Amino acid sequence: MSSSRVYGYLRASTDEQDAERAKSPLLDFAAQQGFTVDAWFKENESGASLKRPELFRLLDVARTGDILLVEQVDRLSRLNSSDWERLQGLIKSKGVRVVALDLPTSHQLLHTGDEFTNRMLSAINGMMLDMLAAIARKDYEDRKRRQRQGINKAKENGRYKGRPVDEKLHATIKELLQEGKSYNKIIERHGCSRATIARVAKTLRNPE
Repeated sequence: MSSSRVYGYLRASTDEQDAERAKSPLLDFAAQQGFTVDAWFKENESGASLKRPELFRLLDVARTGDILLVEQVDRLSRLNSSDWERLQGLIKSKGVRVVALDLPTSHQLLHTGDEFTNRMLSAINGMMLDMLAAIARKDYEDRKRRQRQGINKAKENGRYKGRPVDEKLHATIKELLQEGKSYNKIIERHGCSRATIARVAKTLRNPE
């Protein structure tokens, strides 16, 4: 891969999920292919949103020919078509090559050839990437639809109670807020979301 750098991108959708889980299979793949991962970028953000600061930080430092390595295409995108076009356009403009473990055609991009071969591989990989991104979006929409159907059915039967509250975490956040700790410090210490802290803060301002 000459002087190209490889950046591993790890993403999980929620704070409760472990983004680090994919690191091991990516390291195994790198070892099999004979290269090392130069840096890791990890975040807990929805793949259906462009609110991905670590992904954009990766693309900001990447240079032409560098590799963006992911376990699966859906770690990169569950975006709608317009947002995917924006992200894909940025990736192309930077000249970054996307390699995903679940996209075998992309593995060949790790090994450079002549210009014609490289262009052909990039074109084929681009089409396959588009297809898998579309499938990932459909899977996301299908799951959301099933969740809504399940919630509506539970409501009709009087069984819907919403997501259970982590009382222990809320109590800890409450104590830290009362001690004057910042949102960022609490997030760093406990890995919770800003929205969760805001809900606890609201109960402090408006106790029942």
